[in-house]
Amino acid sequence: MTLLEGSVGVEDLVLLEPLEQESLLKNLQLRYEKKEIYTYIGNVLVSVNPYQQLPIYGPDFIDKYRDYTFYELKPHIFAVANVAYQSLRFRDQDQCVLITGESGAGKTEASKLVMSYVAAVCGKGEQVNSVKEQLLQSNPVLEAFGNAKTIRNNNSSRFGKYMDIEFDFKGSPLGGVITNYLLEKSRVVKQLKGERNFHIFYQLLAGADAQLLKALKLERDTSGYAYLNGEVSRVDGMDDASNFKAMQSAMTVIGFSEEEMRWVLEVTALVLKLGNVELSNECQANGIPASGICDERGIREIGEIAGLNSEELERALCSRTMETAKEKVVTALNAVQAQYARDALAKNIYSRLFNWIVNRINESIKVGTGERKKVMGVLDIYGFEILEDNSFEQFVINYCNEKLQQVFIEITLKEEQEEYKREGIPWEKVDYFDNGTICNLIEHNQRGILAMLDEECLRPGVVSDSTFLAKLNQLYSKHSYYESKVTQNTQRQYDHTMGLSCFRICHYAGKVTYNVNSFIDKNNDLLFRDLSQAMWKARHPLLQSLFPEGDPKQASRKRPPTAGAQFKSSVAILMKNLYSKNPNYIRCIKPNEHQQRGQFSWELVATQAQYLGLLENVRVRRAGYAFRQVYGPFLERFRLLSRSTWPRWNGGDREGVEKILGELSVSSKEVTFGKTKIFIKSPKTLFYLEEQRRLRIQQLATLIQKMYRGWRCRTHYQQMRKSQILISSWFRGNRQKKRYGKIRASVLLIQAFVRGWKARKDYRKYFRSGATLTLTNFIYKSMAQKFLLRLKNNLPSTNVLDKKWPAAPYKCFNTANRELQQLFYQWKCKKFRDQLSPKQVEILREKLCASELFKGKKAAYPQSVPIPFRGDYVGLQGNPKLQKLKNRQEGSVLVAETVKKVNRSNGKTSSRILLLTKEHVILADTKKSQAQIVIGLESVTGVSVSPFKDGLFGLHLSEISSVGSKGDFLLVSEHVVELLTRMHRAVLDTTQRQLPISVTEQFSVRFKESDVTVKVIQGPQSHEKGKLSCKKKGSRGLEVTVP
Repeated sequence: MTLLEGSVGVEDLVLLEPLEQESLLKNLQLRYEKKEIYTYIGNVLVSVNPYQQLPIYGPDFIDKYRDYTFYELKPHIFAVANVAYQSLRFRDQDQCVLITGESGAGKTEASKLVMSYVAAVCGKGEQVNSVKEQLLQSNPVLEAFGNAKTIRNNNSSRFGKYMDIEFDFKGSPLGGVITNYLLEKSRVVKQLKGERNFHIFYQLLAGADAQLLKALKLERDTSGYAYLNGEVSRVDGMDDASNFKAMQSAMTVIGFSEEEMRWVLEVTALVLKLGNVELSNECQANGIPASGICDERGIREIGEIAGLNSEELERALCSRTMETAKEKVVTALNAVQAQYARDALAKNIYSRLFNWIVNRINESIKVGTGERKKVMGVLDIYGFEILEDNSFEQFVINYCNEKLQQVFIEITLKEEQEEYKREGIPWEKVDYFDNGTICNLIEHNQRGILAMLDEECLRPGVVSDSTFLAKLNQLYSKHSYYESKVTQNTQRQYDHTMGLSCFRICHYAGKVTYNVNSFIDKNNDLLFRDLSQAMWKARHPLLQSLFPEGDPKQASRKRPPTAGAQFKSSVAILMKNLYSKNPNYIRCIKPNEHQQRGQFSWELVATQAQYLGLLENVRVRRAGYAFRQVYGPFLERFRLLSRSTWPRWNGGDREGVEKILGELSVSSKEVTFGKTKIFIKSPKTLFYLEEQRRLRIQQLATLIQKMYRGWRCRTHYQQMRKSQILISSWFRGNRQKKRYGKIRASVLLIQAFVRGWKARKDYRKYFRSGATLTLTNFIYKSMAQKFLLRLKNNLPSTNVLDKKWPAAPYKCFNTANRELQQLFYQWKCKKFRDQLSPKQVEILREKLCASELFKGKKAAYPQSVPIPFRGDYVGLQGNPKLQKLKNRQEGSVLVAETVKKVNRSNGKTSSRILLLTKEHVILADTKKSQAQIVIGLESVTGVSVSPFKDGLFGLHLSEISSVGSKGDFLLVSEHVVELLTRMHRAVLDTTQRQLPISVTEQFSVRFKESDVTVKVIQGPQSHEKGKLSCKKKGSRGLEVTVP
């Protein structure tokens, strides 16, 4: 690596002297105090959180690090992001950026910087910019719903996030996929002292306007909500109101509709109000303890938001239904149990809402399956946590960090040594801590702690946290990384910090004591079936979709997987994903516990440096080689540096690499040849090779430019020469053609004069011979004049229906007479159209549409021609109930009339009010004037109508629509021509498609059970006083007799 002048301390710890823990920490402290927060360990970046905004992330820095190689400038996160992006783009290698460290070390900000750099350097274009904006705007939304203030961090991620950004072959982003891990949903109902709930609750109360708060039935004061920590309602440096606006704007950019955003806020408000539902002890008549709701207003408002009966919700909260194979038993819950059910419901609603938001973002940024993609993954996951009271959440969080450390150990340390051994290169062994034993202690399929926890949850009989701890003590009594009060007593050790309900694991980051209280409940993560079914019955679309298991049709007695099993599976998939990509490491360090700028806590940083393995990493890099690559790609990249290998090399890859380095006089101490790879000791040598390659590319580019310019000039000269010859030949030919033309014209003129003189001389005595032609022309013109004057005085009326026209007096004028007749008729039509108002034009268009649909097909059509379409046949304006029904639908009502609906089972008819709007067909009860059926026009697939004078028609619906699943409709209308004409136009305007209207005596309709063939026959004129009658013909036939 080239050392920059004026650098602070050592920029790459590989060059540190002496190599000790003390000197490493001193170097980090020196650079941190000078605001140099980034330091390299080879290609690993160490980042110390400055707790302030530094002016090192602007567009100038992005352009600077884009144009230089990794070791050419100061250490920076942009350099790591640039290496990952360039490797993905030019070397076609999938990348992942692993950002690890404690909570509060700056992992979330580091992931944002990586994404912003990639977005700035990749391709541009309207579609590309839209994708980049959606990827970047996912951060404010996920932070609002997934981050919270903790004791250690004001913006701590309380969930794990892994984002795969997918690129095309040009390096332009196509989209991405976000995977979330284990949201800390227990924070919804309880927070430690000095901590807050998730940001969205405070942002909603602070940033929503008064109208929105009223609609959500919320008050702005945070102290009025049991789920919010009133002591810490605000955070220094964080504006909840502006963050709420930014979150809404981000959701809009991502593609959330206004309706979806409203749904999300309503569910969020519902969770807040659940916390205010107070439950008290009651007693049933038989003396069994029960519970009840203290304040009916709160439960009623929750029911209004969710579209749920408040009594049904109260019953689900205060009782539990136990279902066996033979019977159902309803058990009343006491106040403590009911409060547990309430909190479980709140946690489940919020957790499922968060998963829905992640899936909705994925829908907007997903990439089509057909495109070939390159992938860059960015991992931002919760850091290692050691709290005063560590529970199940800290256990699985630390397990995930243990697995990430294992990835780092295996890839950065273990594989480093093993690779040198495979390549046959001498290596000074570096001892390192392998945490595989700890991972195995937690995740072993049969004997791991998670497996024991699942076994205890599934075991019949009395199960508690104490029995779980007893099983662990029995199983791991001699395990070197497990401790508890029982194991200490066995070894005659005394530790007053170890509680009776606790166990301790010696993690790579230090010893952590876990309290087993609530381990069983949190792992079970059970929600009573009554609550799931109650939520599924809610009329709120989003809330109902969050609880599919509440659907009685999908009810299952199968026990869902435990929270621990789900998280273990997710971590296994994450590890597989990370192993399949080329890793880039960013190790984040928290300099102090108080989030103060400029403070450097020696003990805290030393602890983090120890469990991050920084010193071991330096030793490995120092004892080994900074760069290695397979001979083939290395030769392909650097073969242009040697005349022997450029432009072609016919020998082996290793011989070619040796030839290149030999001609460049690279020291043998800097290079070692393995069995399949070339190893370069110091980055300085690699930078030298890259610099020589850059200069050589410039030389080759200059050579190519020279050859191209020479070829272009020669080609241009040849084209100019050919053009000059062609122009000269055309000019000379054109000049001769003009001269020849003038001579020929002169000769023809002389000849004409001579022939004229001779003709006049020979036929002078016959000068009156042309009088006949003159007279004929005069007579014809006189006849034409008289014809036109007569036509002018006898023009027909300007009525467009009057098609009279005088006949031509002579046959020679027939053609002209027909043309004049056509012109006059067109003029009359234009004049008629100019006089029409827009309303009259619309009426004529409707009549024209009716003519196209029914003329010559429907016997009732001729009667409808002279009658204008009224639309309203039920007195819509004078009927308040119908007016209220109309106001519920968007758009104006096109047709309102009373129709008869044919019953599907017996063929009888019943009256209904039919309203046709621009988007819906509504069937309402004639007595109550309430909408019974609302059919979207996009669900109407066709209409079948008989050719007779009756008003029977079949309305065919799509099977996939909610109304269409019940079957088609058979209706009778007295104004069927008007109704179907306006429906045809409304479908065309709304869906941009033609509505198929079939005029036939026999057609098929789809009822819920099966298809039914409707046959229309014409009866005698006296048939039941002209009424329509329906008669069932078997199970699949219906005969309709019309007058």
